[in-house]
Amino acid sequence: MSLDRFRDAVRFLTIIPVGASNDAPDSEWLVRSAQFFPLVGAIVGFVSAAALLLTSLVLGPVIAALMAVLASVLLTSGFHEDGLADTADGFGGGWTVEQRLTIMKDSRIGTYGTLALIFAVALRVAAVAEMPPWIGAAALIASAAGGRAVGLPIIGWMKYAGNTSAMKVAYTPSPLRAGEIGFATIVVLLALAPLAATSGTHAPIALIGGVACGIALAVAVTLWSRRSIGGYTGDVLGAIEQVFEVGFLLGVAAVIRSAM
Repeated sequence: MSLDRFRDAVRFLTIIPVGASNDAPDSEWLVRSAQFFPLVGAIVGFVSAAALLLTSLVLGPVIAALMAVLASVLLTSGFHEDGLADTADGFGGGWTVEQRLTIMKDSRIGTYGTLALIFAVALRVAAVAEMPPWIGAAALIASAAGGRAVGLPIIGWMKYAGNTSAMKVAYTPSPLRAGEIGFATIVVLLALAPLAATSGTHAPIALIGGVACGIALAVAVTLWSRRSIGGYTGDVLGAIEQVFEVGFLLGVAAVIRSAM
């Protein structure tokens, strides 16, 4: 069952071919597979880190960082970026809860969504380019795993604000179990280990800076969502993942740059 849930998580978050599910999906399939989201994030981060290290052998830091972010986008088919764009359009362009949710369901992208995507990608690229390649690679792994984990408590803390009958992915929202939260936490801690190893004496400050900045932005979007639509949607969770990555990478870059 755990392997099936892991495959569900991979299938949901990435384009990695893991085959079709052998079982008919139950109503809690997505929530039960959520414990593996950080692990899938770490895999995405590893691919992104590999792209950074390989490209940095022959090209400059900016192009290497751009290729690293591109690898992440391609592997996930822009899944979380789509959520960020929809959330920015909905929260920026709607005056009522109904208008915001309607805009978020619209497949077209508006000005707010475009700007959000541009700045999110640009800031990630710029932050990674500021770091030495090995530290940047480690930060990519940590940010990708942490970004997929930071939204998990929201599933249990806030109510689903959208129309459940019109959900893009059918599932029954429910809180994670203690064991599932524990597993996700262990994965995130392991994903932070490479950054601690490559940052040397600056590791504690780099980790604290990255986590603090990432969580701060994630909390800001969470509170904005609660005020704007009274809860969360899948798009909001995607936006939270993206802003955590941006904040984490910026926080680590700031610490590393000040130490150089």
